[in-house]
Amino acid sequence: MEDISKKGLPPCDAAVNLAGENVLNPLKRWTEAFKQEVISSRIETTRTLTQAISKSSNPPRSWILVTGVGYYPPSQTHQYSEESPGGNADFLSRLVRDWEQVAELPPSINKPSTQLVRVRSGVVLGRDGGALPSMLWPFRLCLGGPIGSGNQPFPWIHIEDLCRLLCQCIEQGGSSGDVLNAVSPSAVKDTNSDFTQALSMALGRPAFLPVPALAIKALLGEDRAPMLLEGQRVVPQKTLQSGFTFLYPDLKSALADLLK
Repeated sequence: MEDISKKGLPPCDAAVNLAGENVLNPLKRWTEAFKQEVISSRIETTRTLTQAISKSSNPPRSWILVTGVGYYPPSQTHQYSEESPGGNADFLSRLVRDWEQVAELPPSINKPSTQLVRVRSGVVLGRDGGALPSMLWPFRLCLGGPIGSGNQPFPWIHIEDLCRLLCQCIEQGGSSGDVLNAVSPSAVKDTNSDFTQALSMALGRPAFLPVPALAIKALLGEDRAPMLLEGQRVVPQKTLQSGFTFLYPDLKSALADLLK
């Protein structure tokens, strides 16, 4: 980011921002300093890229910001599409709101326009990163189980589908200001218990030891605990309308691929 601040954005067809400190890092206490690190790693990085794009003499055609479905208020019953309101429910919701706002580009004057697309991702499931590797060891030791009640929605996406969606955004472009929900089609009905059972079956291990909500709150703090104990039922409505086809539309197919 320092090079971009000083030298500007190099010539490119698209700029994609995936930066952000891991909010749920269990090794980091939820101090004011870490909270500011979480905010700065998203807001300031995005602001730097936005300014570089706006100052570029040859700006990219696409400006893609990957945020999160935490923008929508937690709910076990309400379904959220890309047009649903949000951004003021809790710490994460307000963070995503502010994060997306700083990505907005000033009106283009006698310059090629850059199309901003906001991709709101669910939990990314992958072999070598994201949430899955840290979840595997308790299940392999037969210590797995649902988190809290297990009834909280579990919005998720296979990492390959997320990468393919970003490629589609780059190749096809879109209307500036577009929002796409990056969640698998089955995620709108999947819960933490559903994920627990699917992972248990895929590994051939029992999963009957729930993680108490009090333990999660003690480990992560009041601001972060809801990210695991609550959730959003998210529909990839505009994503599907764009013509995107998911390779892994349900937990069974996703886990079969990731654990083979």
